[in-house]
Parts: sequence; C-alpha cells; structure tokens
Amino acid sequence: MTSTPPDFPHDVAAVRDATDRLLDSVAKLDDAAVGEPCLLPGWTRGHLLAHLARNADALVNLLTWARTDVPTPMYTSAGARDADIARDADRSLAAHLEDLRATAARFDAAVDALPPERLAYRVEMRNGVVDRADRLPQRRLNEVELHHVDLGVGYSVEQLPSAFLGGVLTFLTEVKFAGHPALPALELRTDDGRRWRTGRADTGAPVVVTGSAAALAGWLTGRGDGSGLDTPGSALPAVPPL
Repeated sequence: MTSTPPDFPHDVAAVRDATDRLLDSVAKLDDAAVGEPCLLPGWTRGHLLAHLARNADALVNLLTWARTDVPTPMYTSAGARDADIARDADRSLAAHLEDLRATAARFDAAVDALPPERLAYRVEMRNGVVDRADRLPQRRLNEVELHHVDLGVGYSVEQLPSAFLGGVLTFLTEVKFAGHPALPALELRTDDGRRWRTGRADTGAPVVVTGSAAALAGWLTGRGDGSGLDTPGSALPAVPPL
C-alpha cells in the first residue's frame, strides 16, 4: 500500500498547538493528581508525563540522526527507557511541567534544524520500524494527542481536532496496520464519505466498518470500544495493540 506523503510543516505546527493544549491541561493538576492512575493500566499520570517528555527527547535523537547521518538510537536500550520513566514518574507537578516545556523546545529546535534535503532520510525506531524523518512530527503528534486523552483529565477522543483524526486514521491504515497479519482486510468509512483500507490483503473482501472519525480512531487506538460503529453482516474485528 502506498503511503500518503507527510505534510511536514502542517505536522510541526500541529505538534506545537497540541503541546500547548496538553500543557494547559497539565497545569490545572496538582501534585496529588499527578500521582493518581491515568487511563493506561499500571501507570499514574506521572508515568505518562515522564513518558511524553522522554519520547520528545527520543525523537530529537532520530531527527539528529537524520540531520547528521550519525546513527543515534531513540533510547540507549529498552531497559533504560523504562527506567527513565520510572525514575521521573513521582516528581512534582512543577518538575513535570518544566521537563515537558524543555523537551518540547528541544523538539522544536530539532525539526527547525532539519534541512529540506534530509526530510526523506530514513531512521530506525526503537521497535525496528524504519520511517522517514519527515514523518517524525506526525508520530509526535499522535503521542501528544492520544496521551492527552489517556491522562483522564476530561479530554476525550471526541474532542480531538478533526484534522488530527483524519491524519491519525491515514497513519494507522497506511503505516501502522497496513498488511498487519493479525488484522483482517478492513475498509473504514466515515459518515462524511472518506474511506481507508488496511489490514491483511489476503483475506478476501474487506470488512466494512462505518462510523464517525472519532469512533473509528478510538477503536483503532484502543481508546474506544467500537460503540457507534457499524459492520453490516460482520462482527467488529479485534484490533492488535499499538
């Protein structure tokens, strides 16, 4: 399946807007709320905030790799990634906010420093997936927007910007789940007429899933149970975890 080319300037601007909304939500918390569970099993809000900060730095590493041609992994190891999140989870709200702002500034500087001729440079993610440098802002946007939902502070999938929902559905269908062996062939249809195909290509006619962009994105990302989606004549398939 051919992937839609990333819109690098749009995605960079969208990351900045999404980060500002996230910071506004986080700033309304207090130290006690940071220590409470978020919507991700086994994590507090502090774990999630620490993950968001470390993810920004990890993507800076990949942007640096693309700019310099010097291999720079996202994390030194999977164990180090997990240890960093555990180390930073119990910090105060003020410390989390300072870290999030600083890492966002470093990410902004890294995308601004990437020359146009390096946008198509390919880097390796921590899970071995290889992707273009100009898709890294889109990946960061997915992290910020979806984990904003996961904070459990009243920001829901239904509140995600329309442009983001269209972009994340394109990313999930064309990149994340394209050809996925654990997902049957799917055709997603929104109420406004947009369509995407994804999943395995060897399972015959696709299962057609129709609903709002928010319901489709919530289902595919594990942040919705599929309520409001219609699959005429078929059961709603299980979606592999992201």
